[in-house]
Amino acid sequence: MEYSANTAPTQWVDIDGARIAFRTFGRASDKPPLVLCHRFRATMDEWDPVLLDALAEQRQLILFDNAGVGGSTGRTPASIAEMAVIAGRFIHTRAEQVDVLGWSMGGMVALALALEHSDLVRRIIVAGSTPGGIEGTRPAPSKVWEVAGKPVNTDEDFLYLFFPETEAGRHAGRAHLARLGHRQEAPLPPVEEVTVRAQFQALQTLAGGTELRSRLGQIHQPVFMANGVHDIMVHAYASYAAVEALPDGLCTVYPASGHGFLFQHHERFARDVNHFLA
Repeated sequence: MEYSANTAPTQWVDIDGARIAFRTFGRASDKPPLVLCHRFRATMDEWDPVLLDALAEQRQLILFDNAGVGGSTGRTPASIAEMAVIAGRFIHTRAEQVDVLGWSMGGMVALALALEHSDLVRRIIVAGSTPGGIEGTRPAPSKVWEVAGKPVNTDEDFLYLFFPETEAGRHAGRAHLARLGHRQEAPLPPVEEVTVRAQFQALQTLAGGTELRSRLGQIHQPVFMANGVHDIMVHAYASYAAVEALPDGLCTVYPASGHGFLFQHHERFARDVNHFLA
């Protein structure tokens, strides 16, 4: 199957001395575009095209690589707040108002973006993520960071991190991986070690503090928190706890799925996102 996500050309825009790579495609309308913020160690190439195309049926999508990631130049910040600053400056070059979907680390960036650019962000979807500073959240197994921190991850690593260790989960994971890597352009460069270290520091700082968690009450926009019930990277309780603190939060936990629930349940998740944004 040919996906629009695989044919959208990569473009660039200069932001504070960095050349930020982005792609845009989807249904043109008077609705705000949907900006996607990615996970730890991921580039634009690693969004599942079947999910992107389902979202693009209703919205204009904007994908981008933050500074120092994939097709973008510049220094990768070692804090979520600084990543959100760059994201905000990039978005200001594309639109006056947007909706934002962030997965994993990207969900943290999305929340920080909403706090600092309340006029720019209309609605937020946070997938498989946490604001940090939540007591009682089950920590990730030590194996998670051993696997996630490898210099190069194998398909088996991704299956372990993102999908349940069940027959159905592994089948969904293999189907997701098979849909990647079919873009018409050459692949983006893999994330460099210096960027991995900066992103990891940002994640550790946020997880160990309350800076973002303590400010959730200031987010006035509607927020859709979503997760897989068996997420081993970010426990699903974090989504519920965040909604408790948000003035206008919605929480959905998807069955028999993990951190990659949005790819395993791509049809249902896209439908839920489009309904929320509408």
